[in-house]
Amino acid sequence: MSEARNTASSAAPAIGLDGERMRRLYRALLLPRLIEEKALLLLRQGRLSKWFSGMGQEAIAVGVTFALEADDWILPMHRNLGVFTTRGVDLGRLFRQLFSKDGGFTKGRDRTFHFGLLDKRIVGMISYLGATVPVADGLALAAQLRGERRVAATFSGDGGTSEGDFHEAVNLAAVWKLPVLFVIENNQYGLSTPVSEQYACADLADRGIGYGIPGVVVDGNDVLAVTEAVGRAAARARRGEGPTLLEFKTFRMRGHEEASGTAYVPKHLFEEWARKDPVARFEQWLAARGLLDEPARERLRAELRPVIDALVDEALAAPNPVSSAENELADVYAPSVLRVEDPTPSAPSSERRYIDAIQDGLREVMRRRREVILIGQDIAEYGGVFKVTDGFVAEFGKERVRNTPIIESGAVGAALGLALDGFRPMVEMQFGDFITCGFNQIVNNLAKTHYRWGAAVPVVVRVPVGGGTGAGPFHAQNVEAWFTHVAGLKVVAPATPYEAKGLLTGAFEDGNPVLYLEHKLLYRSSRGGVPSGWYTLPLGQARVAREGTDATIVTYSVGVSWALDAAERLAEDGRKIEVIDLRTLLPWDRETVLRSVRKTGRALVLHEAPTTGGFGGEVAAVIGSEAFDALDAPVSRLGALDMPVPFSKALEEVFSPRARLLPALRALLAY
Repeated sequence: MSEARNTASSAAPAIGLDGERMRRLYRALLLPRLIEEKALLLLRQGRLSKWFSGMGQEAIAVGVTFALEADDWILPMHRNLGVFTTRGVDLGRLFRQLFSKDGGFTKGRDRTFHFGLLDKRIVGMISYLGATVPVADGLALAAQLRGERRVAATFSGDGGTSEGDFHEAVNLAAVWKLPVLFVIENNQYGLSTPVSEQYACADLADRGIGYGIPGVVVDGNDVLAVTEAVGRAAARARRGEGPTLLEFKTFRMRGHEEASGTAYVPKHLFEEWARKDPVARFEQWLAARGLLDEPARERLRAELRPVIDALVDEALAAPNPVSSAENELADVYAPSVLRVEDPTPSAPSSERRYIDAIQDGLREVMRRRREVILIGQDIAEYGGVFKVTDGFVAEFGKERVRNTPIIESGAVGAALGLALDGFRPMVEMQFGDFITCGFNQIVNNLAKTHYRWGAAVPVVVRVPVGGGTGAGPFHAQNVEAWFTHVAGLKVVAPATPYEAKGLLTGAFEDGNPVLYLEHKLLYRSSRGGVPSGWYTLPLGQARVAREGTDATIVTYSVGVSWALDAAERLAEDGRKIEVIDLRTLLPWDRETVLRSVRKTGRALVLHEAPTTGGFGGEVAAVIGSEAFDALDAPVSRLGALDMPVPFSKALEEVFSPRARLLPALRALLAY
């Protein structure tokens, strides 16, 4: 049952009345307030363009951080300056970050608190509300798997609790009993929308009942109440009793950001909440107990202000970030740590199905790396809907092969958290089509993390894709074009059992987020020789699947078998078709493709996905631009019809480009 209580001033005995500790807490509370005052002065002077103020809410960020251990994780939002100051983040660098100057934590690549500091156990937000919340689940799971007492505290505003990511994260943490503190700063407004228009329950903490976890209401402007509530929730989490939903009642005294103003807020609310100012309240509490008088407070202010002024002036005088295209591109991916390893010469090779090869690769990875964790829907005892992980629980146990609720976004977010703390997680999408439900986490969280603040994110997302099985519009799509536009991802699409195993092991070894697209039609129809034991194939390197001189087909995945069949047919007419299997779509191997096209003089780019906006357009454009002088015919492009995938197999044959491949090749050769 949910627990709803206001801890208020009853907190003091729980955290102790040690005078030195109380004075340190006061200093921690005062520092972000003085920085805020400085920032608002800079805004009025026109020296600062943007600021997300947390003035009047400092007790939450400071109290949460003060109550936790130094190695506990904190995932703050853009008003939680007090998290960074209380954790002892270098203020000079922090100001450079906040002012977008050289020497900040993101090299000018992102704003305000959109960064993490792994050594300080801080993972910052991205602009999509709720998106950081599932990451806390992964960080907490990492601690749980290692048997550590560490907890993760993740912040959300009242507005962010309406997002699906918030629900998925809280539900997953509740089911797995993860040591997570879900911190809600209920500041009464989501930008301009009052809470009365955001939710119908009396308190957001009441939602804890539905998840089967405690929900606690706390006076968010009482730093002692905050500290006490967090201490209790953290102790509960460390005992293995699971997460707590902490709703801190507070008020946003400034606009969403300064330019948005506060005209939509009734004046009496400002007057009411000004009387609850967290700094003034704590000063009164300390004075009443003889722990800190007014002269001592003024001395502390006089000590801190010059330090802030000097560091701010230094940051504002710093140069703007300067870089080059080469430097920026070099940081999109973490340096690959993949070492290409051929099969052991003595390793026996046997004919295996495509699905068997994927299973073999996954087993080899899990045996080799204890930090590989598999998460997804129905992947444990059931073995996944396509039985790729069948038998894995028996060998590796349920800690490493984990069923999730029906979630996509929450699973990917949790995988990100695991990766940030040293694991190499894999997420299985039940069907590639369902990846849309996790799209934001993949393209905005996984893909951009290394470029923004330098953290490597070794996450593999396995994605069953493609048609030919009569699965219809929601279970047969090819999704590669949705992701090959996203810098920071790697996208792999194996065509044979040999490639399926070697590219999967390579994906786990690479050290970057990889989408591994496995074609469902090939699972049990494609067979080929697969060596036993360990080997890896490089990412970003195509292969020549068939040598030829008259034309080049550039393709991948199921298109490779179609291309080889067509080349065999044309060989009966004496025509020699070269087939290039891209294997990796992002980044793709331009050199191999261009070398082939310059040799043959003709190119056809083939994929199963619809033609318009398909990945083939990128390949065709590069060929047309960089191999133009070698071409004897315009670059040809062949994909499916621009329509959803139909359910009827007869209609799917109309949709598919397979039957149109031979005529397209003959036309290209006849040009």
